[in-house]
Amino acid sequence: MSVPTFYGKELRWKREAAGLSLEAFLEGSFYGKTYLSDIERGERRMPLDLARHADRVLGTDGFFERRCEDVRRARRGPHAAYFEKALEAERHAESIELWAPIILPGLLQTAPYARALVRSAHPAASGEWVEEKVTARLARARLFEDDHETPEYWAILHESLITEPFLAVQDMTAQLDHIAELADRHRITPQIVPRNSGAYPLMAASIMVMDFPDAPPLVYTEASYSGDTIDDPALVKQYRKAYDRLRAVALSPDTSLAMIKAAAEDYRNGKQGDRLE
Repeated sequence: MSVPTFYGKELRWKREAAGLSLEAFLEGSFYGKTYLSDIERGERRMPLDLARHADRVLGTDGFFERRCEDVRRARRGPHAAYFEKALEAERHAESIELWAPIILPGLLQTAPYARALVRSAHPAASGEWVEEKVTARLARARLFEDDHETPEYWAILHESLITEPFLAVQDMTAQLDHIAELADRHRITPQIVPRNSGAYPLMAASIMVMDFPDAPPLVYTEASYSGDTIDDPALVKQYRKAYDRLRAVALSPDTSLAMIKAAAEDYRNGKQGDRLE
């Protein structure tokens, strides 16, 4: 049994032993019963304030607060600590809207692309450590499997991401084919911002905007070795407006997909150098 599953089962056992319904247990907290039910099934992390609430209501002498961090680490796995909240949020998101000016989004990466990025950021890491990171990143893409309730995923990409490769030709071809296949299956909607667009919103930031059926929206921004999850309503609104303006700058989804497929064919046929000239 995984740590989150054990933790959730223990919480449910203690709650039911106390004769409390989900609603009664949550009285005095800011969380809904769907959120608590997800925790009890091991599908969501326990926020620290809710863990303290559980200890007060159930009289468990700090048990849930002390083990809260163990569950968070187990759910995070090999991912960076700063990505923890965004990692869980994307699993529950109703829609994900992303802007990628420098590197392709993690959910769209193939193994060679992810491996190159991890190795470039951690050149002294062991091969085993790198592969653990790559495997964890690829596992996030289960969101796009046919039997999964896929969130609406909108990815705005800068043109340079498809025309200026840092992978071998065959790997870059496979990477673009992968993005095109997801789009053809209606799992994602890609848009391309052309390199000749001039000044446009969010030039200096990569962001992910997530909306949920039962929680306020979140914005996640990331740099090379850090990330920040933003939930301040005013700031989220500002990022949302900037993203919408950026979407207006980008090419249409159909034109963008055709561009991605054409770039993949150029790589496949060895014509990429001529096209860039």
